[in-house]
Amino acid sequence: MHPEGGESVKIKVILYLLALVFCLNGYDASAQPAVQEQQPSGKQLRSPDVVFVPTPYEAVEAMLKVAKVGKGDVVYDLGSGDGRIPIMAVQKYNAARAVGIDINPERIREAQANLKTAGVADRVRFLNEDLFEANISDATVVTLYLLPSLNLKLLPKLLAELKPGTRIVSHAFDMGSWKPQQTLNAGGSTVYFWTIPAKGTPEYDAAAEAAKRA
Repeated sequence: MHPEGGESVKIKVILYLLALVFCLNGYDASAQPAVQEQQPSGKQLRSPDVVFVPTPYEAVEAMLKVAKVGKGDVVYDLGSGDGRIPIMAVQKYNAARAVGIDINPERIREAQANLKTAGVADRVRFLNEDLFEANISDATVVTLYLLPSLNLKLLPKLLAELKPGTRIVSHAFDMGSWKPQQTLNAGGSTVYFWTIPAKGTPEYDAAAEAAKRA
């Protein structure tokens, strides 16, 4: 009688343990996706500074022409929107590379879609970053379509990070008291052009003074 009762208890314990293991495995399998979904997808960026309005293609042409974009250039478009400036810089003006930076992931997706059909994906990149924090030090040309206040806010970064001779082109908005070297009209759009001056020159002092008013 006792041995049979002992065997019965053992069987019940084994069945209980098997059931418990099965339940735990089932819980883990169902819980894993929920844990994965909660993993951070990256740094949370702030809201965009401006509402996206594309630069007209006639103005894009004028900006790249006045900057004399060519074979050796690295073009950065700060606030790149649908990607038309970096794509055209490489596709039509044969820039070595172009980088578009935009804080809005929707614009980055749109630019990537446009890039797929442009045939220059090996030389153009779009980065979902804050243009005030992005590394732009290897640029030889920087293009902008922001706001007057944002241009001035950006000016200290341009002066600190860019090499003398780097060309700056802005659609529609100037840089306060830092006078442009050229001002163009392109189909109703105004285009402003500067080059980063060497430190110690009157031109640099003028740009630095404008930057203080940001």
